[in-house]
This record gives sequence, C-alpha cells and structure tokens, in this order.
Amino acid sequence: MTTLTNAGIDDRQDNRTQHLVALDVDGTLVDHEGAMTDEVRDAARAVIEAGHDVIIATGRSLGATLPVIGLLGITRGYAVCSNGGVTLRIDAALPGGFEVIDRVTFDPRPALSALRDRLPSAKYALEDDRGRFLSTESFQDASFGSEAESVGFEEMLESRAVRVVVFSTDSSAEEFGEAVAAIGLHGVTYSVGWTAWLDIAAAGVTKASALEVLRDRLGTSRAHTVAVGDGRNDIEMLQWAGRGVAMGQAPDEVRSVASEVTGSVYDDGAAKVLRSLV
Repeated sequence: MTTLTNAGIDDRQDNRTQHLVALDVDGTLVDHEGAMTDEVRDAARAVIEAGHDVIIATGRSLGATLPVIGLLGITRGYAVCSNGGVTLRIDAALPGGFEVIDRVTFDPRPALSALRDRLPSAKYALEDDRGRFLSTESFQDASFGSEAESVGFEEMLESRAVRVVVFSTDSSAEEFGEAVAAIGLHGVTYSVGWTAWLDIAAAGVTKASALEVLRDRLGTSRAHTVAVGDGRNDIEMLQWAGRGVAMGQAPDEVRSVASEVTGSVYDDGAAKVLRSLV
C-alpha cells in the first residue's frame, strides 16, 4: 500500500484515459457534519469536465444522494445508492433529472427476526421497494433523505426491503459487530458502520456489485477504475477498483484492502485523488 501525497501526484495516472471514478459520500466527499469543502467540490467538477465518468456510490438512499449529485453538477451518468441496492441513471432531460434503473429487494423477515431476538432494544428502519422508509420508534437519519414512517415491527416483516438499518444505543461498534456475527445472518449482505449501526442488503449486493454492472455497461477497463471511500461498506468497492483509495481516517480493515491511502476528509483527501486525474 502507498500513501498518496501532493508530491509526484501527476505521475499516478495516464490522464488521457477515461476513468470510471466511484466516490463514497459521507467521510469522503463530505465530513461527518455533512459539509463539503470548495476544494473537494471543485476537484470533482474538474474530473467531470475532463470527461471521466464520476459515479456517486453511497450508503445513502436516493433522496439523500440527489443533493450531492446536484452540488457536483452531475447532469448525465449514473449513481449507486443504498449500498448497491438502488442504481440511478442521471439525465437532465428526464423528469426530476433521473430514473431508477435497478432496485434489488429481499425478504427481511429472517434477518429482522434474528436481530430482534438478540438486540431487543435496538431501533429498526427499512427502505422498501417503493422507496419508503418504515421504522420502529422514532428513528430518523439524514442518510434516508425522507421522513421515516413509524410502523409496527410485524408490518416491517411483511415488506420487501432494499435496505434494512439497525441502530443500537447500548453497544459500541465492536460489540455490535460481535453480536451480529454471533447471530450468523444468512442470505443477506451486511456491514457495520462507525457506530453501532448495521446496514443490510440482499445477498451479494454491495457498492461493488452495482459498480461492476455499470463498468460493463460503460465498457471501461477494470484497470481504469478508481474508487475512494472510508467505511466498512466500502471494502468491496476498494477491492474491486483498479485503484482503490482509502481515506486517511478509515479503520484499519478498510485501509488494509486499499492500494493507497490519501489524506483524511478534514485534509481534503478526496480532492488529492481527484486532482491526480486531471
């Protein structure tokens, strides 16, 4: 693994080649307060103007992803939301500027039932096949992009899910991860966040699985793919990319799978990677 710095950055890529550039949002393009610096925004816009395919690849749901797409000025291309569960085609000529071209759903009942038995005090939310958010108790998060509708647990069990979110205030991320591993979830893909936060998707669905479909559609060589991220839900994406870059503040298990490490989100680490492409 190498560490990306400003020195020698122009030698990192053949800038004449079109790249597919997959960018995480939280902890990569924006800090943990949701703020994006001018340097990161301008660097991303420069990459877009240079003709590269910039694809937002985020755990955020559709409604919380669209403002980032707008801020970067992306008017044509694709975006991956809900950790690979939803894929958008972006086109300014479409109503609203986008259309959903893929939505991968699963039966959440087995996972929810097992988690409820092990983590009875946890809060649960579910993004369904119509883009609604259903939740137990008062559970709202900015990554949803819409107000969650409070429902009974049994109603959640009957839904078709794109994404299930579980949040526990009683455990650390490590303790939460151990509890989830002990349950032995089957038939789903899951990742534990920075806090005691769990994201669940259909089996085999990750940011990388959705990006691979888009890479094939665009005809981009794997060698010309770049991915930048900081979270455990970015691990598969960083392994998938020809150039997988971990943010400086990423956990050790994320940094270990990356081909290089850039600065932290507070040092505009993503901008350093983006500037190397133009």
